[in-house]
Amino acid sequence: MRIDGREGEFIVIGENIHTTRVVLRKGKLVTKNPDGREAVRYYDTRRKRRYLVIPEEVKRTQDYQEGRVKYVKIAVQAAMSGQEPDASEGLAYLHRLVQRQVDAGADFLDLNVDEISLRLEEQKEAMQWLVRTVQQVCPVPLSVDSSNIETIQMGLEACDGRAGRALLNSASLERLEALDIAKRYDSRVVVTAAGESGMPQNSEERVSNASRMVDAALARGIAVQDIYVDPLVFPISVDSEFGNHCFEAIHRLREKYGSKIHIVGGFSNISFGLPCRQLINDVFTILAVEAGSDSGIIDPVTSNPQHVFSIDRESEPYRLAEDMLLGKDPLCKNFLRAYRKGELEIR
Repeated sequence: MRIDGREGEFIVIGENIHTTRVVLRKGKLVTKNPDGREAVRYYDTRRKRRYLVIPEEVKRTQDYQEGRVKYVKIAVQAAMSGQEPDASEGLAYLHRLVQRQVDAGADFLDLNVDEISLRLEEQKEAMQWLVRTVQQVCPVPLSVDSSNIETIQMGLEACDGRAGRALLNSASLERLEALDIAKRYDSRVVVTAAGESGMPQNSEERVSNASRMVDAALARGIAVQDIYVDPLVFPISVDSEFGNHCFEAIHRLREKYGSKIHIVGGFSNISFGLPCRQLINDVFTILAVEAGSDSGIIDPVTSNPQHVFSIDRESEPYRLAEDMLLGKDPLCKNFLRAYRKGELEIR
């Protein structure tokens, strides 16, 4: 995506086609359909009002009882079932998700089905089905994402490349074989800063682990411009230095590998557990780009980069979020105090 007034591109990996995604039962999107059944309302690709019905079996789950509705999971399961009219409704919902992200400027669409089932075979089947289904209506390449390498491989096998080469998300020191799979299927690859047996504790470990992954990818003949380095973004609510750890790692990795390599991250992780998540995510994106990132795994619908980079950086909400992300607001006290006073809306 080209950003007005900025040099170079910011590559958007749209994160919304994940079976982990939820809407709140008490939120504005959950309502009754014309038949009186509880459903998630939406507009389809022709701007017609439609309803994704929440199945009775979903209402017996812990997520639902705690007020969360996993709408992508419902849509995928309905579409895969073949049972009408639910199958057509699920398919229409997925098509709308694709359209919204593409219209918002996504350069890749990240697909993840890890929570479709506890059974690996069902995850693999769902990933293969989802890739084949989405690529029929998607004009941008797919990013195949899973915690299981077999599921990723099934997704890459299903990619036909009609919209461009896929992205494998992700490879790490604990699963180096993912690099061989990326090479086999000629895909781009996200390499993370995770260690062999745990997460990095500081910027030094991030740079060390990520560098080993980059070097391993290059040794396998993967071109530097096909590598996306993820230094790993952790919630600022847990440790006030997590933002600085990430920014420092981004800066050092950019200096080490130059302009051709891509530096990415799941930017929305930074705001987990805090209010005003969009504000935090947007400010983090700005700071990450200034540190050297050129791409992000984000929701381009709610955090469209064209809007993000036009935020008033002199505003008080921006300053409070930036201070928090730069470790100047221990325990997020000032940010939370401003939230309770209703002072965090950027006008």
